[in-house]
Amino acid sequence: MADTLEADFVIVGAGSAGCVLAARLTEDPNTKVILLEAGGNDSNMWIHIPLGFGKTFADKRVNWCFETEPDPGAGGRKIFWPRGKVLGGSSSINGMVYIRGQNEDFDHWRQLGNPGWSSADVLPYFKRAEHQTRGEDSYHATGGPLCVSDVQDGHPLCEAFIRASVEAGYKRNDDFNGADQDGVGYHQTTIRDGKRCSTAVGYLHPAMKRPNLQTVTHAHTQKVLFEGTRATGVAFRLKGQDRVARARREVILCGGAIGSPQILMLSGVGPHAHLQEMGIPVVHHLAGVGQSLQDHYSAPIKLRCTQPITVNDTMMSGLKKLKTGLEYLMWRRGDLAAISASAALFARTRPELATPDVKLSISTFSAERPQDGLHKWSGFTVIAYQLRPESRGEITLKSPDPFTAPAMRPNYLAAETDRRAIVDGLKIARGLLASPHMRGYVASEDKPGAAVQTDDDLLQYARDNGGTVFHPTSTCKMGVDPMAVVDPELRVHGIEGLRVVDASVMPTVVSGNTNAGTIMIAEKAADMLVGRSALARAA
Repeated sequence: MADTLEADFVIVGAGSAGCVLAARLTEDPNTKVILLEAGGNDSNMWIHIPLGFGKTFADKRVNWCFETEPDPGAGGRKIFWPRGKVLGGSSSINGMVYIRGQNEDFDHWRQLGNPGWSSADVLPYFKRAEHQTRGEDSYHATGGPLCVSDVQDGHPLCEAFIRASVEAGYKRNDDFNGADQDGVGYHQTTIRDGKRCSTAVGYLHPAMKRPNLQTVTHAHTQKVLFEGTRATGVAFRLKGQDRVARARREVILCGGAIGSPQILMLSGVGPHAHLQEMGIPVVHHLAGVGQSLQDHYSAPIKLRCTQPITVNDTMMSGLKKLKTGLEYLMWRRGDLAAISASAALFARTRPELATPDVKLSISTFSAERPQDGLHKWSGFTVIAYQLRPESRGEITLKSPDPFTAPAMRPNYLAAETDRRAIVDGLKIARGLLASPHMRGYVASEDKPGAAVQTDDDLLQYARDNGGTVFHPTSTCKMGVDPMAVVDPELRVHGIEGLRVVDASVMPTVVSGNTNAGTIMIAEKAADMLVGRSALARAA
């Protein structure tokens, strides 16, 4: 490989967004794209077996395995933040839940000064990405690269959870990505024929056959290169050698909510005082880089089950493991085809709220920490998290060395609204678990346990035992206010030839899982980059 590569577009990061962009831009055979990825190929078999996300959760071969700084809102603990370091990025290691968010989320983005990002504006891009196995309707489409399918097999615990929720007054909702998000039901998944459909599988691998796409793995980006305030390329290291990728048109950062602000700051774009402190020459002062960090913080209820029907039971039995392995090999079904949480309830903690503000998910397994393996007893878990946190954190550099992870300070539960919502969410979950439908499956509540009853006790339990649901966003947020990093076209303010396209540009975190929204952002960005609208494409 030459020391200097050149293309029309240089994309940094082959994750949920980068794979989409690389595939869409190279649909034009006259457009050349270089895609740089710090990780390797997605050949690890556990990436493709749905339940294998447990195997990749702390595997440094495919995972950055970040940790936050000690966080006061989380009891002073460091919180483990897995992020994909492989083709497909976090879409190759996530729990495969497909949630777009509420229509109101995107209308709010528009109201914050981002024309073109309302729910009506983004729906065509959600649909363009999707191959919905149910077929087409007003909210869904077929023929897209991302397969969206239903949970194949109901589970007694999920069925009981759904019945308990309906009896408690929540409506049954078989499409959280349709007209509204309210209610209880099964998730939709990013699974195709029993195997994970990451953006590497759905978008990148078909595109890699094109001669105008060059994908470089194990390429660790060091910084963006500039002539004045125009981005001209990227410096990266490959096999111990420093190399350069030149962009004739634009550089596009798709490093995610951690990687993109880190690369900007390493390149001299960010808060000038912080850059000077790190000894980095300032190319452009941009106060919001790394700021406005948002994440969903969850608290778990861990239950011992009265019946040997959980994934824990399967994994504790050699015979059951053999059976589930055969079931998966022959029919792509069973426990190995399971996602992180099959069913969920979107609920309001207060009747005056216009839309749900908490999500409760039920998983048919339990663990102390996912990276430590499953409990050695029959167990399942219900988690609660607030959908729209008001707490804000930050990403800052620890060092000007691009191989040193930045400091991640999520500032969990700093806002009173967040504290109240997580306590109320736990109380809703406990109410459902006490219902006749669920009671027969609960041998005991392992955590928080019967001694934890008051609101103060529940909050302290959440601080000491909660964690991320892996949805960091907004560290390069889109907008026109002083803390915005990119404009509504995703161009970095004050810089030419440089965009950010990933979850970091979300002005506010969506009300649910973030992968679908990130893919939508990349689909929309691809049209922006070639000067085409969704309406023009449809015509």
